[in-house]
Amino acid sequence: FQRMVASDRIGVYVNRIPYANPTTPENLLKMQPVLTEGASLILPGEPLDVVMYSCTSASVVIGDERIEAAIREAKPGVAVVTPTAAAVKGLKALGAGQISVLTPYTVETSRPMARYFADLGFRIDRFTCLGFDDDRQMARISPDELVAAAVEATAPQSEALFISCTALRAAGVAARIEAAIGKPVVTSNLATAWACLRLCGDEAARPQLGRLMTLAYPDM
Repeated sequence: FQRMVASDRIGVYVNRIPYANPTTPENLLKMQPVLTEGASLILPGEPLDVVMYSCTSASVVIGDERIEAAIREAKPGVAVVTPTAAAVKGLKALGAGQISVLTPYTVETSRPMARYFADLGFRIDRFTCLGFDDDRQMARISPDELVAAAVEATAPQSEALFISCTALRAAGVAARIEAAIGKPVVTSNLATAWACLRLCGDEAARPQLGRLMTLAYPDM
C-alpha cells in the first residue's frame, strides 16, 4: 500500500487494531468497538483527507456504514474507505456487473461476502474459497500461487474478477492476472489504493498496476 500510494505529496500513516485468529465472523466483529479509538490515534488533531479501514471480511460483517460512523466519531467529516465499498466502486467503474470472486477464507467467513455482492446487484458466476482461517497463512500465499488460483477462479462469462483480503499479495500481480484471464481484476488493496489516491486528488494513471488504476473515481 505504501508503494502504491505514498509520494512526496501524499503521506500514509498507520495504526493497528487488535485482532486474534481464527478468521471467523465472531472474531471479525470484535474489532468494531475499537475502531474509533484506533482512528483517533492517527495524527491526533491533524486533518486527514481519507481514513481507510484495511480488512475486507470485517467490513462485510461489521458493515460499511457502521465503520464509517465509528471512524467519523474520531475524525469528523473525513472520507472513509473500506475494501468492500472501494471494490464495489471499482467494479462499477469497470462496468462489471457479472463477476467471479476469489477469497482465501473458509466457506463460513465467505458466505457474508457472497451475500454482500449479491445484495448490491452483482451476479456471481463463480465463488472460490481457499479455506484458510489464519490471516498469517493468507499473507504467505505466494504471488505465483495467487495467479494460478485466480485463473482457476474466473468463470468464462464473468466481466471481472474480485480477489478479497488485504492480507493477500494480489495487488502486485493484478496486471499479470489480467493478462492471463483477459478480464479486469479488482483486489482489496488495489481498490483501496485507487480510492485513496483519487480522494487525495491524484488522478494519474498507473496502467502497470492494472486497469482499475487507469480510471477516474466515480461519484456514485
